[in-house]
Amino acid sequence: MDTTVDLDAFSSLVERPDESARRAAEERWQAADRPRGGLGRLEELGSWLASVQGRSPVLPISAPKVLLFAADHGVAALGVSRMPAEGGTAARVRAVLDGSAPVARLAARYGAQVRVVDVAVDADPAGFPDEVVAHRIRRGSGRIDVEDALTAQETVRAFRAGMAVADEEADAGTDLVLLGDLGVGSTTVAGVLVGALCGTDAAAVTGRGSGIDDRVWMVKCATIRDSLRRARPVLGDQLALLGATGGADFAAITGFLLQAAVRRLPVVLDGVVSAACALVAQRIAFRAPEWWRAGQSSGEPAQAKAYDRLTLTPLQDQGITMGEGVGALLALPLLQAAGDVLADEAPKPVVPAPPSGPKEQPKLPSAADLLRKL
Repeated sequence: MDTTVDLDAFSSLVERPDESARRAAEERWQAADRPRGGLGRLEELGSWLASVQGRSPVLPISAPKVLLFAADHGVAALGVSRMPAEGGTAARVRAVLDGSAPVARLAARYGAQVRVVDVAVDADPAGFPDEVVAHRIRRGSGRIDVEDALTAQETVRAFRAGMAVADEEADAGTDLVLLGDLGVGSTTVAGVLVGALCGTDAAAVTGRGSGIDDRVWMVKCATIRDSLRRARPVLGDQLALLGATGGADFAAITGFLLQAAVRRLPVVLDGVVSAACALVAQRIAFRAPEWWRAGQSSGEPAQAKAYDRLTLTPLQDQGITMGEGVGALLALPLLQAAGDVLADEAPKPVVPAPPSGPKEQPKLPSAADLLRKL
């Protein structure tokens, strides 16, 4: 199997959101009989929605999807989390699937569907529905402070799995993705990636994650320090970096973010894991961050550094650190409000537009189209 991906292709395939639609949305705000800036951040969000939808007035968000990539990480065995290394991730996946997890309850309230993609949970795949394990790469990952998380072949498979998920969601009509993760030890991995890409030391990117005490924080910091030594030699190769000090979920999320941008599918980032993957994706396609919004600030130092590098401002600051897409999901009402208000606003006077036929939409390349070029 080919173990390479032409990452350079994304730089040309990822286009900027529609600037003319953004300007048209802003003109609608200005022409409406409202105080200028009266709706604050909602006006900026409405203009962003217009640009990513490529139309003004915008369409209200009608098919949001919470998308959770799940995987276990070898570094969890070092005790870097309060969550149990053995079975902890699998238990969280089951809680989401049976509807008892906070993200499942909130999604039901806000009218969003939830999808879990198991790419490397260290559990018997027979214990999950077929659609959950359809993109599984392996069970768990290597301990990144002493060994690679994935082989080169597994890294490419995970990256391509994320691309395939983006195509599936775009083809299914999802109009906004609320991106999250499920995995014990994942904030340690995220800290390594952010620290390597931002050129900082371990202490600057080591957060409290699952609510660890000072003793565990020191263990986590030492783990990130040792992992950074393994990350720095492969900084120039994003896939090698994801394989050496990332994991199947990090590779899959990175592939998803890039292909979602190609398919013009907007994404709301959640915690430090999705922020770290976004930072890797930015190195591959510099325009991709324009298709994303940061849902919340979790208080993790690595997340703050990633968002600063991405020039993304979190929509909320609720201090939510549990992952699972909860922080991204809580931003959904803001985006729904922005879409609803701008869709209903009308400049005065209203001038009927001349009749015209449907605008032909360009055919966007799927993951399969991209892979055929490799």
